[in-house]
Amino acid sequence: MDGVLSVGKEKPRYVGGKDVVRRLKESGRKTFVLTNNSTQTRQELHQNLASLGFAFDSSEILTSSYLTSLYLSERFGEASFYVVGEACLRRELEVAGHKASGRPQAVVVGLDRELSYEKLNDALRFLRAGAVLIGSYGGSVYMSSQGPALSAGPIVKMLEYASGKRAVLIGKPSPRMFRLALRLTNESANKAVMVGDQIETDLRGARKAGVHTILVLTGVDTRETIRRSKFKPDAVVESVDDIATLLQSRA
Repeated sequence: MDGVLSVGKEKPRYVGGKDVVRRLKESGRKTFVLTNNSTQTRQELHQNLASLGFAFDSSEILTSSYLTSLYLSERFGEASFYVVGEACLRRELEVAGHKASGRPQAVVVGLDRELSYEKLNDALRFLRAGAVLIGSYGGSVYMSSQGPALSAGPIVKMLEYASGKRAVLIGKPSPRMFRLALRLTNESANKAVMVGDQIETDLRGARKAGVHTILVLTGVDTRETIRRSKFKPDAVVESVDDIATLLQSRA
């Protein structure tokens, strides 16, 4: 989503993709938004996308927060947690039946634009007492309205370093998000394509899951970063709108 369809969180600005998504849906292909955004609920993201002219169903929006709530349910049932993140991440966990606690089973980390030393110390104390460390995602940056900005990954790395524990990563670049989308489509990985603006976050995890990759140049990565990277996407386009040309060539 960020850097591909839109830029910015609370007040997203349209980048592209309305016609491409419409044509994909009309052709019978399944489309999903896979986003590491942990600062908004799926309902809020659905409203943002609708305001930009996209006709996604809420069930077609897969967020790192939502996947994290599913993971906690699979591992603990109803889990106790401590969040290093923002209110929407906490709400998504609570909707799934998990409870914030002073003796948590899990420390869950997302993007936190009000991060404090006190929060980090509390998280460290819980980790040293036996809580597991869960990163809702591991991306280093995201495409904000001002350009690339620090994301949740550096916070996860800080707590890994301090606690000596390795985080369980849920969202991109973990393959978990892609595998869930594939289960929902009931299709094999070699019939799927991931469109993203970041090699490290969007495309490496997709390839690990066996999914084809397209990089757009409206976000974080550039032709220069592609040149320096050992990872080479299956295709590179200036904008998500250029996928319409790829669709025509394969019609």
